[in-house]
Amino acid sequence: MTRTRTRLSPTTPHRSDPSTARTRHRAGAGLLLAGTLLTGCGAQPGDIPLSEIRAESPTPTPTPAAEPAVADATAGVVGAAAATPTAPPAHNGLIAARAFLDQDRLTSAIFAVTPDGKTRRQVTQPADRTLDDHPAWSPDGTTLAFDRTGGDSPGRIWTTGTDGQNVHQLGSLCEAGAPDCLNETETMPAWSPDGKQLAFTRGWGAADPTSEQIQYSDLYVIAPDGTTAQRLTFLTNDTPYSGVVTDPAWSPDGKQLVFSYRTSATGQPANSRALYIVNADGTGLRRLTPWELRAGDRANWSPDGSRIVFTTYPAGPDNAPGGGIYTVHPDGTAVEALTPGPSDTTYGIASYSPDGTAIAFAQAPAGGTSELYTMRADGSGATRITDTAGHGESRPSWGTAQPSS
Repeated sequence: MTRTRTRLSPTTPHRSDPSTARTRHRAGAGLLLAGTLLTGCGAQPGDIPLSEIRAESPTPTPTPAAEPAVADATAGVVGAAAATPTAPPAHNGLIAARAFLDQDRLTSAIFAVTPDGKTRRQVTQPADRTLDDHPAWSPDGTTLAFDRTGGDSPGRIWTTGTDGQNVHQLGSLCEAGAPDCLNETETMPAWSPDGKQLAFTRGWGAADPTSEQIQYSDLYVIAPDGTTAQRLTFLTNDTPYSGVVTDPAWSPDGKQLVFSYRTSATGQPANSRALYIVNADGTGLRRLTPWELRAGDRANWSPDGSRIVFTTYPAGPDNAPGGGIYTVHPDGTAVEALTPGPSDTTYGIASYSPDGTAIAFAQAPAGGTSELYTMRADGSGATRITDTAGHGESRPSWGTAQPSS
């Protein structure tokens, strides 16, 4: 099913200072996860419209005898034992993140900060009114991928060295004037574990004049040199304007990707969001989280592949408080809340440390701006590591790169 590049994408909005360690919240049994959505045995992506995919009945998950489930009002999903860790130890290096350079939030750059917060430096140098966003470390820690949107220019994927040198833009998939290139954007890159591919979000087509929803949005992969582009998902193929596919992230073995799907007012269900998983060859599409949980933005796999950390957002305006940070097994079982709830705090994207012992995340008090924090993998020991004087810092990606000497 490989489609070589023929020169033929969208962006989405996002989201305290705790002085005591947080308590891990085991989800209870109030909400069983809805069954997974499958493309069917042997079916190719896009052969079956999303509207015709049916959920299977959920399988109850046994509770580990050594750690009984405890009722938790924030999640209410059955817990289960984690998979056996398989990843080798890795060194925890720099955390890359997006930070605004002005109070009006018209310009943003990619920064890198040490896990203790003592050293922070700017990596990218955007022009005025240009947004550098969605940083992602290469597996070897030598390169950052990110997207750049400037003024009326569409989002495009760029790469740079850790020192901000060797900046390179991947070319657009579109041929000038091609009919399917209207409003095309390519954003939210994510490196494969072997460093040979970048997954990204592509949006294209006419914009709805009322909602500004883009006609099509799906997941693609491409080589870092900009060749061999391949489409992986077809969620909006038969239902234009139905939603936005965003924020891919690879499993540690490179066999699967998790991504976010946010439905529009005409989607099913309307105005909701959930995480999906798809195989690296585009088969095996299934929904990971229930719509009621409203999971969104970039999720992140633990290095051993046993859990996925993600953020939830309440219904209503973007950046509204009340969501939280959770983990889930890749099979959709054992949803656990790592942050206390209900809360007036707004949480953003979370990212595991390379050794899997900690998580970096963004957090903002009600009405305030976001900063970066770290916590242990069980949700305890939250520590603030940045203070950007009201500009806001978010979208962390924790890699292995070491600070420059």
